[in-house]
Amino acid sequence: MNGKAEPAGAVLVLGGARSGKSAFAERRIEEIGRPARYVATAEIWDEEMRERIARHRARRGPLWSTVEAPLDLVGALEEAPADMAILVDCLTLWLTNLMLAERDIGAESRRLTEWLSRPREARVFLVANEVGLGIVPDNALARAFRDHAGRLNQAVAAIATEVHFLAAGLPLRLKG
Repeated sequence: MNGKAEPAGAVLVLGGARSGKSAFAERRIEEIGRPARYVATAEIWDEEMRERIARHRARRGPLWSTVEAPLDLVGALEEAPADMAILVDCLTLWLTNLMLAERDIGAESRRLTEWLSRPREARVFLVANEVGLGIVPDNALARAFRDHAGRLNQAVAAIATEVHFLAAGLPLRLKG
């Protein structure tokens, strides 16, 4: 450890695609200097996604272990030691997976926020896309996705000790 004191709690990192959310969260965790777990929610659908995941893994060093949790995010979080910093990347892909699997979004979101509300020794960083800044989608599925994402982001932000919004790699602290 580098000795830097970092309070426990959840940190939500929001932004658009390619805004620098993941890199920001990774840097914050590396500054803490303790072993870290990367909880990946992405699934490999095609070669482009395989390459994207490989790039993400390549930029992380030996401090990190990776667990894949496309659906059972809370189960993966419960398995992590309480003193291990965690990065969930990302809530938006997790939500997509839940919708495609026809899971109960409200129940899964409540499970997550209940878990995040429990005391821990280390920080949990959660990355999510802010998808509500554009036009109203033209179809019911896209509108449902946007609405679920907005509600999930609000629920996590309400219990987070910090919330950051990134644009062009620049963080703006919204809370904490």
